[in-house]
Amino acid sequence: MNPIETRRCFNHAEREAAARCLACGRFFCRECVTEHEDRVLCAACIAGQSAGPHGTGRSFRNLKALFLIGFGFTVLFLVFYYAGTALTKIPAEFHKGGLW
Repeated sequence: MNPIETRRCFNHAEREAAARCLACGRFFCRECVTEHEDRVLCAACIAGQSAGPHGTGRSFRNLKALFLIGFGFTVLFLVFYYAGTALTKIPAEFHKGGLW
């Protein structure tokens, strides 16, 4: 492997490399790398880390929404089921018009 003195910056071909990005392995000049969480990284790798994995949050949100809809229907079913059960236990004399 060539020493870093012979390498050139990935973004600036006229500049010599000062560091190597630990994430992508490319060589960069001092202006193109920065220290992030005790690691030397290029701007593209830092942007990729901050963006996070695409799609994971969206599928989780869809799953959460589906769960909440199912939970809502279950709660409504139980409320109407027990309300109907309570109404069927009312004695027939109540409906004969004695109270009204």
